[in-house]
Amino acid sequence: MDRLDYSCPVSTSIDQLTAQSTQQTLLAALDTWRDLPAAQQPTWPDAAALERVDRELAGYPPLVFAGECDELKSNLAAAARGEAFLLQGGDCAETFADATADRIRNKIKTMLQMAVVLTYGASMPVVKVGRMAGQYAKPRSKPTETRDGVELPAYRGDMVNDYAFDESSRRPDPQRLLRAYHTASATLNLIRAFTKGGFADLRHVHEWNRGFVANQANARYEAMARDIDRAMRFMAACGGDFDALRTVDFYASHEALLLDYERPLTRIDSRTGAPYNVSAHFVWIGERTRQLDGAHVDLLSKVRNPIGVKLGPTTTASQALELAERLDPHREPGRLTFITRMGASTVRDVLPGLIEGLGDVASHVLWVCDPMHGNTFEAASGYKTRRFEDVMDEVRGFFEVHNTLGTIPGGLHIELTGDDVTECLGGAEHIDEAHLSSRYETLCDPRLNHQQALELAFLVAEGLTER
Repeated sequence: MDRLDYSCPVSTSIDQLTAQSTQQTLLAALDTWRDLPAAQQPTWPDAAALERVDRELAGYPPLVFAGECDELKSNLAAAARGEAFLLQGGDCAETFADATADRIRNKIKTMLQMAVVLTYGASMPVVKVGRMAGQYAKPRSKPTETRDGVELPAYRGDMVNDYAFDESSRRPDPQRLLRAYHTASATLNLIRAFTKGGFADLRHVHEWNRGFVANQANARYEAMARDIDRAMRFMAACGGDFDALRTVDFYASHEALLLDYERPLTRIDSRTGAPYNVSAHFVWIGERTRQLDGAHVDLLSKVRNPIGVKLGPTTTASQALELAERLDPHREPGRLTFITRMGASTVRDVLPGLIEGLGDVASHVLWVCDPMHGNTFEAASGYKTRRFEDVMDEVRGFFEVHNTLGTIPGGLHIELTGDDVTECLGGAEHIDEAHLSSRYETLCDPRLNHQQALELAFLVAEGLTER
């Protein structure tokens, strides 16, 4: 397929033609990824249909703005310095069907509740970033799936194909890229309404947390809730400006996996003349697509968004150093986040060598813990699950390593939902394997439910207050 021209020539003046020529040059420079190996991409059956979709996507308005990305970058720089804390959370893989007002509201509510608790525990601002409005694609360990002797393409997320196991549903359809854009747009509109329209008022969020600790299973956290309550009453008595606390900044993120979605939504910012990925404020490269000679690293090295890279337990210090050199050669504050996903049993053994091997570079990146992906296993019932205690143990190990080395543990990256699903074992509710089938709703990886996510926030906050 020929390379696509994502510019839209509409003017004839000399100045506009000159600007247009410059933009075309910049956009062409972004396309070197096309000559590189691109892992985890679907095999689209109709190249002409894909080209039409790419051109349509390229003409759509941006989902986010460059200025918002720059604001987030500044906030992440503060987190890297230990002056803020990142909370990044949301679904393993969003689905179109679940992009409802209730489900989106519940996720936002859960994130806000967690953020209030972590703000109190850390005594610093919490940067709130959702795995939302774009997390519609997932990497797979195998390109195909076999059931009862029938082999079909693997489900790669709603952006590519459908979960139903039949030939028509599993055929990759580029029209789904357009549906992903429109679903992301609707989700972002609702997020902005919730976070800017009074729903996120700090007093409301605190009341929600009171309800959480009123549950007998969560009574151990009541003392901290009372402390937060006293702090809020103190602020009110001192004339604190609660109007300024009625809204919050909430950013969107997803794994930049499907290049046929990310590239058309990469634009040249008219303000700075620099390329930005306008599909999300923050995008990351996954553990399976971080090849130094690969297309994902090449494309994201050229956008100005803050970006992340997932690092698993096999990552060497030299690989991490090369990624840092490629993605953040100028050591720009807030530019690069390393999201470590080591597993509870290995984090204390592997993470120290990785951090120490980076030398001075370690202090320039934001270190974030993903305690989910390294702790997944299959239960005897066949359900993919995680133990809450393993998740917490990896978080504890992450903080222990950084505190020992004198580096900054800057945030958490959690797969969660605001609903009362039964996908992860344990927690104060004592979900066991017999409960998994009652509300196991994820199509990919298991998520912490609302109660487990809040419990994690209270436990982390307890640790932060003791430091």
